[in-house]
Amino acid sequence: MAEELELDSARKRYEFKKTLERLAEKEGSGTELISIYIPPDKQIYDVTAQLRDEFGQCANIKSKQTRTNVQSAISSVLSRLKYYNRPPESGLAVFCGAVKLGGDRTDMDCTIIEPPEPVNLYMYRCSSNFELEPLKQMLVEKEVYGLLVIDRRESFLGFLRGNRIEAISGVTSTVPGKQRKGGQSAMRFQRLRLIAINEYYKKVADRATDIFMAEPEFYERFKGVLIGGPTPTKEEFNDGGYLHHELQKRVIGLFDVAYTNESGLAELVDNASDALKGVEVMKEKVLMDRFFKELVKDESLAAYGEDSVRKNLEIGAVDTLLLSAVLRKERLKIKCQNCDYFREETVQVEPGKKVTDIELGICPKCSAPVFIDEESDIIDELAELADSSNSKVMIISEDFEEGAMLYNAFGGIAAILRYRTGY
Repeated sequence: MAEELELDSARKRYEFKKTLERLAEKEGSGTELISIYIPPDKQIYDVTAQLRDEFGQCANIKSKQTRTNVQSAISSVLSRLKYYNRPPESGLAVFCGAVKLGGDRTDMDCTIIEPPEPVNLYMYRCSSNFELEPLKQMLVEKEVYGLLVIDRRESFLGFLRGNRIEAISGVTSTVPGKQRKGGQSAMRFQRLRLIAINEYYKKVADRATDIFMAEPEFYERFKGVLIGGPTPTKEEFNDGGYLHHELQKRVIGLFDVAYTNESGLAELVDNASDALKGVEVMKEKVLMDRFFKELVKDESLAAYGEDSVRKNLEIGAVDTLLLSAVLRKERLKIKCQNCDYFREETVQVEPGKKVTDIELGICPKCSAPVFIDEESDIIDELAELADSSNSKVMIISEDFEEGAMLYNAFGGIAAILRYRTGY
């Protein structure tokens, strides 16, 4: 049950993010787009009273088109708020206005969102774009880990934010090698080397303090530090008390890694998998590793590509459907205006473009125009197919190597099967 809730949460998060992307693309002329944020403790009648007052104030707008569009948007919002006696538990976000379609055409667009987290402010704003920043903040990962890989030559620092590894910066060592230059006594050389190591460790610790403790809401969101490197360097650094005491007490563990540059951060996360079992990136990595292991087997239970995965879904052979979070395609049902011609097609929709901009051609049977009878997001459509056969659905981020491979090498669509098929 817990696993099902997590999968459902991932899909809801994807839907929420996709909705924000679509709203961000919409533009109005002048200040005709209305954004309203209603916290859960705000009375609906207070909001409608302000909107009626704003409707009256619109009479002072000089441009007739702007005045008409803003009043129409306010009327549309008022008609929708009638259905609410009080705001939902997390409040409401309302976006309404005359959105540009191209040329001189506009369309009244009204979207109401029940946010995944409580809205903590009341806002009424008119602009040429919808105000989305309060909702975007809800997509910020709540759990953050500091990553530090170190040896005596170099070190690198970064963050693990949810399922995304964020590399920040490195520190280069000036520690001399073990071979001393001519004319130096062994004891004097060793003393100078220990001083250089100590100064290098201090420099790394200072950089860690500057980066990790500058994290917003450090005491709430920052969950701990993972330190990686060869033995005994990482132990020397950790045991030497170089880190700030707030960071030192949050060290989760020390882990062996071969690289101490930027690529060492991903190795550190992999090797710390047991310590990070509750983090989303590890769940995604486990599934992707399972997919790759199946892929190379003689009797493989892996499928990839839209056609293969779709056929396996239709016969109920999919155990887990793996979809890239950056997949942006639409599934179209296209019909002829005159005859019974019908086809389904998957198309890539470029940013800022609409499905209606796609050239559909003509009917191959009667040469009449064809039209889009139905359209749906490819992730939604495939997820519905998966639901019908009780297949699990996992939305995979591209912010780690295996997730990026799912999109770049396999088209963003793959599956782990229940049994072998011919597809």
